[in-house]
Amino acid sequence: MVEEHKIKQLLDKREEAKLGGGQKRIDAQHKKGKLTARERIDLLLDEGSFEEFDMFVSHRCKDFGMDNEKYLSDGVITGYGTIDGRLVYVYAQDFTVFGGSLSEMFAKKICKVMDHAMKMGAPVIGINDSGGARIQEGVQSLAGYAEIFQRNIMASGVIPQLSAIFGPCAGGAVYSPALTDFIIMSKTCSYMFVTGPKVVQTVTGEVVTDDQLGGAMVHSSKSGVSHFEAENEEEGILLLRKLLSYLPQNNLEDPPYIPCTDPIDRLDDILNNIIPDSPTKPYNVKDVIHAITDNNEFLEVARHYAPNIVTGFARFDGRSVGIVANQPNYLAGVLDINASRKAARFVRFCDAFNIPILTLVDVPGFMPGTTQEYGGIIIHGAKLLYAYGEATVPKVTIILRKAYGGAYDVMSSKHLRGDINYAWPTAEIAVMGAKGAIEVLYNKKLNDIVDPAVREELLRNYEEDYINKFANPYDAASYGFIDDIIIPRTTRFRVIRAFQALATKKDSNPPKKHGNIPL
Repeated sequence: MVEEHKIKQLLDKREEAKLGGGQKRIDAQHKKGKLTARERIDLLLDEGSFEEFDMFVSHRCKDFGMDNEKYLSDGVITGYGTIDGRLVYVYAQDFTVFGGSLSEMFAKKICKVMDHAMKMGAPVIGINDSGGARIQEGVQSLAGYAEIFQRNIMASGVIPQLSAIFGPCAGGAVYSPALTDFIIMSKTCSYMFVTGPKVVQTVTGEVVTDDQLGGAMVHSSKSGVSHFEAENEEEGILLLRKLLSYLPQNNLEDPPYIPCTDPIDRLDDILNNIIPDSPTKPYNVKDVIHAITDNNEFLEVARHYAPNIVTGFARFDGRSVGIVANQPNYLAGVLDINASRKAARFVRFCDAFNIPILTLVDVPGFMPGTTQEYGGIIIHGAKLLYAYGEATVPKVTIILRKAYGGAYDVMSSKHLRGDINYAWPTAEIAVMGAKGAIEVLYNKKLNDIVDPAVREELLRNYEEDYINKFANPYDAASYGFIDDIIIPRTTRFRVIRAFQALATKKDSNPPKKHGNIPL
C-alpha cells in the first residue's frame, strides 16, 4: 500500500508545478490581460481531456546562480488531449517562469510531444509566449531551438502544425512558428520579430515600438507571416478549434466529414446577376463563395494580406474544401507578388493534406510595373503555377469572368491537370482584353487612318469582332479546355457533383526526392 505521506508529497508537487513562477507572476500575467499557459490549454482542449507530460522537469543549469532558482515544468506545459473528440498534442509556453525563455529541458519537452504527434499521426499546436532563448544556458538553448526546428521540418506535410502567438516571440523563437502551417496572433498582446526595437534603433537609428515592428496587424497585413488576427486570446483559441475542424489528423487521412443539412441542389438567384454589365466594374467574390458553400460558411485565411486573392476553407456537402478566388473588389483581382505567394502556399497545404481545391477565376493578368518586376514577379508567379501543377488532389475550377493571358494558365487551368473546369456564360478567356488586343493587332492600320471618326468606327468594329470571338467561354469550350458552361445559380450543385465524382481520384507525380520550387 502506498503510504499516505507519499500521496501528499505527489499532490503538493503537482500544486507547486501548477503555480509556475508563483502567484505574483500569475497575477502580473492577468494584469496584462493575458491568460496563463494552463488556462490557455484548458480553453483549447475538450474539458477534462488534457494529459500532461513532464510536469516535474526542471532545468539543469548551474551558472549565474540558476542552481538556486528552479521551477517545476521549467516554463512550458506539454501533453495531449482532444478537440471535438479528436487527438491533438499541445505545448504552451509559460511566461511566469523566466519569461517563458527556452532552456535545454524546455526544448526537450517540446520535442517529446512533437515526436509523439508524429508517431500517432495527430496535429500539434504550439502556444507561444516567450522572451526567447534563456541566456544563462548559452549554446544549450540555441541547440534546443534547432532540435525543435528540425522536427517542424520533418512534420511539415505529415501532420498539421498550428501556432498561436499570445505574447512576445522574438529572435530564434520566431522560426518555429514560421515553419508551421498556420499562425494566429492576438491584437492585444502578440508580437513577433527577429530583432527587437532596441537593436533596430542601435543598428539603423530607426525608432519603432513593439507593435509597429511586429504586432498582429503588421504581420497580418504587411508581411503575411500571420494568417489569422484575433481580437483577444479567447477568440484566437476558438479560431484554432475552428481551423482544426477543416483539417485531417495527418497526410494519410481525409478531413473530417460533418453531416450537411444544407440541400446540395440549393439554387441562389443572386449568382445570375452578380457579374456587372461593365467588364471594369468590381464585385465581391466572397458573395459568390458564401452563396455556394454549406450554410454560407467560409473560414478565410490571411484576409488582410494580399486581398486581391481570397483563400480559405469551406464545406460542400459536409466535406472540407480549400477555396482560392481572385477578388475583383481589390486591384481588379490582379495577380501580384504577394497574392501569388499567399495562394501558392495555401494550395500546397491543401494538396499535402488531401483537401480538394475549388478555384474561382476572375483575373485580368499579372500586375505590371518596375516594382513588381524588380521584386521578382516572374519567380513568385511561378510559385503559384508550380503549386497548382504539382497538386494531385481533386481540382475544380470555375471561370466567373476574366481569365486573361498567363494568369488564365496559372489559375488551375485544364493544362495544369485541372480535373473539372467550368465557366459561367460571362467568362472571357483570351490573351488580353479587347482594347489592348486591337492595339496590338491593328495598330499600324489604325494609325494610317487620318479621319478620327473613321478611325473610331473601325476601332469599335474591331473590338466588337474580338469580343464576339474571345470574350466568351465558347472558343475555349470548343477545344475541351472548359468541360461545361454552367448557369451561375446552379454552381453549388455542379461543384458538389464534381467533387463527388472526383472522390476516388488517383494521380501521382514522377518519383523524385523533391522538386525545386522557385523560392
